[in-house]
Amino acid sequence: MSGSNMKRASLADLRRMKDEGKLANGLVARAGEDLGPDFWADARVVEPKAPKSVHLKLDPDVFDYFKSAGKGHITRMQEVLRAYVEAHKRAGR
Repeated sequence: MSGSNMKRASLADLRRMKDEGKLANGLVARAGEDLGPDFWADARVVEPKAPKSVHLKLDPDVFDYFKSAGKGHITRMQEVLRAYVEAHKRAGR
């Protein structure tokens, strides 16, 4: 922003403008859509499943491949396994 477009105000000026409602703070949430009772009729609580911790033996070259990309190698392995599972579910296996 260029300096010519900026306005200066003291703390007292800002407080006065706030009290007069001249400052927009964006904290007022808009009313959401009323979903109605029919929307919630079949709702149910689904508890997330906790991940299982396992001991897994991997070939050194496989582990080194994932580890070489840096931090997050375990997560990347999980993502590859997840993609494999999802692909086989879609294929009906």
